[in-house]
Amino acid sequence: MKMQSKLVSVVGVAIVACSLSMALAQSKKEPVFVESEKAEFKEVVPGVKKKILWGNHDAAAYGAFTKFDPGLTNPLHTHANEVRIVVLRGAYIYKPQNGNERRVGAGSYLSIPAGTVHVSSGDAKEGALFYEESPGKFDLKVVDQKAKK
Repeated sequence: MKMQSKLVSVVGVAIVACSLSMALAQSKKEPVFVESEKAEFKEVVPGVKKKILWGNHDAAAYGAFTKFDPGLTNPLHTHANEVRIVVLRGAYIYKPQNGNERRVGAGSYLSIPAGTVHVSSGDAKEGALFYEESPGKFDLKVVDQKAKK
């Protein structure tokens, strides 16, 4: 009984210490402000620029501002993970392989499920600026249309 009581006490102390450590770590964090118009974007492929806001775009979940140049068209492709988009300026043009094109304008949200075959592009005049996030790393797998025939 004494051994059980000591074990419960030790576990209780460990939980309290862990909670205090986590609270202290969280209290040291500062808010992060990034203005999309003033952010430093990095070109990831011709016509596409990103500003990673959190996470690791190349290896894990992330959030980023993304810009498509006016008239940019990404060929038929898929992503291994869901991609969620909120358009801030211009328009994101989404066209699923077997469906109708959708113009996703400023103030609109789009969720593209993992594995969905589609074409994406920006407005011909304004391009697109959008917030993008994913629960996993970013990839773009071009679909070989010749292999489909």
